[in-house]
Order: sequence, then structure tokens, then C-alpha cells
Amino acid sequence: MSPSQSVADLGEHALIARLQARVGPLPPWVPLGIGDDAAMVAPDRGEQLVLTTDSLVEDVHFRRALTPLEAVGYKALAVNLSDLAAMGAASRAALLSLALPETLLLSEFDAILDGFLTLAAASGTALVGGNITRSPGPLVLGATAIGSVRARRLLKRSGGRPGDELYVTGALGAAAAGLAALQSGANRAAFDPDLTACVARYERPEPRLRAGVIASRSRSVNAGIDLSDGLADAVRQIATASRAGAIVEAGDVPVHPGARAWAARENGDLLALALSGGEDYELLFAVPKRRRRSFLEATRHWSGLPVTRVGQLTSKPGVWLRRGDRLEPMGPGFVHF
Repeated sequence: MSPSQSVADLGEHALIARLQARVGPLPPWVPLGIGDDAAMVAPDRGEQLVLTTDSLVEDVHFRRALTPLEAVGYKALAVNLSDLAAMGAASRAALLSLALPETLLLSEFDAILDGFLTLAAASGTALVGGNITRSPGPLVLGATAIGSVRARRLLKRSGGRPGDELYVTGALGAAAAGLAALQSGANRAAFDPDLTACVARYERPEPRLRAGVIASRSRSVNAGIDLSDGLADAVRQIATASRAGAIVEAGDVPVHPGARAWAARENGDLLALALSGGEDYELLFAVPKRRRRSFLEATRHWSGLPVTRVGQLTSKPGVWLRRGDRLEPMGPGFVHF
């Protein structure tokens, strides 16, 4: 078959066979993979399964004119693995559902698989099934990720307590800056290294699986969440679920250098990029003060990923941003509706 053919030329069953041929040998925790009505996944002894799902819809979450389909396939899995990381779960398997326009080229179908399977291999995630159907409109990718964790080590949003310190991984604002740069119509080939890194963060976010698992196993974290919709939203979600308030120190929020450069160039709101831009897929942890030392010791095994204290949970209601001596209500994160 020629890659210039469309998926409609090949047909559903041939597409599934083409996908199945790309999947390598199954790990021992997958007794049954692609090819039956359903797959089977077995957790390790003493662990429970953790499941999450998300979708990427063309012209809502991505535009083909801006983002290569290989990156879209990668991101479809990455956003789900980030949810597993936030809960301290190790990745085990994934399902991929594709709603394909008839005109989608076979080469484009292959590009989606290239991205998805690249991250699957790197994260030890077995692709065990899914679905392919025709879409009369946009291209839609839906993925489900399956992880496992010991029940007592599961990190939930509701575990925080007043007095817990809030720590965030990495640097923020990069994905929002990368998306803004692409939407500006500028030639990405002319981007400097910092802005190129921002585009990479938007298109191919790195799920912090290692950090989440190590934090969970250290037993030094009360609550966790990933930053899919921005730091402001993540702090509010943990505070609400934990029945606490929160204060974020504006001056302590770690901002990506590319986001800083983009905001300066465009005269934009740097803090808004970091707090509300979304799609950085970093992790936010609530850590009791008495366990601070063991938490920071655990972070030394994160392969160089930095961590920054950005605030704390409080008994005072509300979610607040402190700028110097002044407290102001925290703005919202990214909202879908």
C-alpha cells in the first residue's frame, strides 16, 4: 500500500492489522492484547489498577496546520500518563481509539502511530487495544492509560492538610508560550533554542512518571495533581478537595526562560502564562512540613528534574496569590467551557 492512499482506501480491518504489526511483544502483565473483543491486564501482586482517559479533538486541542501528527499521537498518550504520574502510579498499558476522516492519508495515520508508540516504548506502556471508526468531521484521538500502585501509596487530590507546603516540578509557562508562538504565524525554523523548547513542551510534554512514582513510594506526600490546566487550577483543585485554603507566592513560581523571553517580546503577562496557561503537565505536591526532608531527599532521584516550593495550604478559606505584602484572589486556570 502506498502512504499516499487514504485510510478509506485501506479499510478498517487492514488499518487494525497495520497497527497491530507495529506493536512489539507484550509484557508479562498483559495476558491478552490486540485482536480480541477486549484485552486483559493483570496488576502486580498487592497493587491496584489506576485508569484514566482523555481525548484530543482537531481544531479544539490541535490544528494540523500547526502541529505534526506525530506530535499529536505522542501527546494523546502523554496527557494520560501525566494523570497516572500525579497519582503515583506506574504505567502499564493503554488503549487508543481513533475517529478518522475518510480523507486522512495513510502516511498521516502512520505518523500518529509513530508518536504514540514512541512514548509507549519509552514509558513501558503496552498498547493493548482500542477502536477505529470513521469521523464525518474532525480527527479525534482518545486514549486510556492503565497504571498500578499500592493502595496506601495512591496520591489523591483530597489528601492535603492545612500547613502542607506546595511544591511544583520543572518550570511553568513553556507550553502556553509555545502555543502562542505557533499561533502567531512565525516560522518555527527561526525560533531561538528557548522558544523551540517551549514548542516542544506544548507538542510533546514529558509526563513525570518517575517523579510521581518516587514521590509516592517515599510516603512524604499527602496529595498530588498534574498541571494540565495551569498552576492556578491545580492549587484550587487540591485546596477544594482537601477542604483547605491556599496561598501561592508569586515571586517563587518557577517560570521557563522561553516563556519569560516570549512575554518580554510580546509585552505579555508573564505570571499569567505560568499560572493559567496550562498544558505544562508538571506535578504539584502537597507535603507536610515534618516530611519535607524526606521529600527533598526523594527528589534527588528524579534525574535532575527541579522542584520548587510555591506556597502552602492554609486553614483560611480561599485560594490566594501573594505579591510582596499583598494578598489577592488567585485567578482561574484554563477552562474548557
